[in-house]
Amino acid sequence: MAKASWAVVNPSQGSGNATVNVSSNAPHTGRNVRTTVLTITAANVEAKTVNVTQQGKPAYVDAVDNAAAEKGGQNVTISGKSNAAKLTFSLGSGNLEITLPTKYTAGGVQTNNDTAISGDPGAAAEYDFSIVISVPANTSIGELTRQIIVSDGEGHTDTCLLTQTAGDASLIVSKTSIELAYTGEAVSFDITSNTSWVIS
Repeated sequence: MAKASWAVVNPSQGSGNATVNVSSNAPHTGRNVRTTVLTITAANVEAKTVNVTQQGKPAYVDAVDNAAAEKGGQNVTISGKSNAAKLTFSLGSGNLEITLPTKYTAGGVQTNNDTAISGDPGAAAEYDFSIVISVPANTSIGELTRQIIVSDGEGHTDTCLLTQTAGDASLIVSKTSIELAYTGEAVSFDITSNTSWVIS
């Protein structure tokens, strides 16, 4: 059986005494240990084997640090990489009123939040993940933010700060003119606004 392609042997052939170095062609991003067998053959002798084991990368989650939404509202995709068996998304501090969707995508597979990912792709290698969040229009005149926290179930978390641009200031007056009686009793009109205003 041929060795796995990730195992690099140097030198891979020779004559007489030699020191052979074994490495991997790239870091192993999966959580599980991977193994292969090196088979050393020579003329007129029995073949010898060397078992090679490479440790898995500890579980981790790495999400983008920041995401932005327009003031008019939009769907925002938050992405990252992980090798965890499941991911849990939760809301942290902030004043942006959003609801997390029940599903996200991990390694191309739709997965329920806080549920084991079908096929456990992180056992063999890291995978890309993404979650799409619907952000409503910002009707305030201030910037809004909310932390999106991603956990891998093994004590590792990463946080993305979602920031929404400030909305437009608005000022609506219910009447364009009023008439007071000679006696001076009050006549009212309404102001609808999301910002400070002054009557002068």
